[in-house]
Amino acid sequence: MRISKIAAVSGLTALGAGLVFVHAYAFDGTRSPNTPIAPSAAALGGSTALAPVQPLRAPALTPMEAFRTGAHALKVGENAKALNSLQYAADKGHAIAQWKLGRMYALGDGVQQNDLRAFQYFSRVADGHADDSPELPQARFVANAFVQLGRYYLEGIPNTDVKADPERAREMFSYAASYFGDADAQYNLARLYLDGTGAPLDARQALRWLGLAANKGQYRAQALLGQLLCSGEHVTRQRARGLMWLTLARDSAGANDKRIAEMHAAAFQQANDDERAMALVYLERWLKTRRE
Repeated sequence: MRISKIAAVSGLTALGAGLVFVHAYAFDGTRSPNTPIAPSAAALGGSTALAPVQPLRAPALTPMEAFRTGAHALKVGENAKALNSLQYAADKGHAIAQWKLGRMYALGDGVQQNDLRAFQYFSRVADGHADDSPELPQARFVANAFVQLGRYYLEGIPNTDVKADPERAREMFSYAASYFGDADAQYNLARLYLDGTGAPLDARQALRWLGLAANKGQYRAQALLGQLLCSGEHVTRQRARGLMWLTLARDSAGANDKRIAEMHAAAFQQANDDERAMALVYLERWLKTRRE
């Protein structure tokens, strides 16, 4: 079912009503029986029609075979062959091929960087596969396509019809967060509620989504949740639990994010001996539940 024929998500701002923060850690991220309706990537002016490309000779392969051929060709540096095969698979509706092409154009990986073309490929994934079961292997790629569209809608794409639209961004993040339980979407959605961007400022909603994402190992969510708990901003201060989350975030981020390491160091310095000891207890409990 093409999502361009369905109404956009509108009721997700009420998800956290009546909840208190201490329960956030118990959520498992599964969607409620009231399955959210997928927002259309194109409904607010972001056309999903791809710009004309030079005709390519389609390989005599199934879409899956073409995708595998393209992925291998890209890996060994045969960019023209990769593009040929992946475009063939994408035109046949292969979701991961469409997503792969979106990532290639977003990053300039094997092709000239082009945000509009990336947006168009991600839109094809979202429009064609929004109703795919979250249990399917390709579900994480579909969810990520919604996340990428949300990020494009946050800022817009200069000199194109894709304008900044924070409300549309929230709809994209909401769908991926609720239906697919995607941790990156949950983190991005939490940031919108914390900042009051594309939605009313709602700390309770933000903390709920941060708790879900953090428990799935999303290190940016862990860092932000830890920072809020240590500072007491939007929530009762729980420095030991905040230090636990910042420790997890620091270890997951490694050398990729020096800011998180600095946040952890500051929180550790501010904590007293009892809080540090309790943070270690929390950490051991959390790791044990992950192993089980």
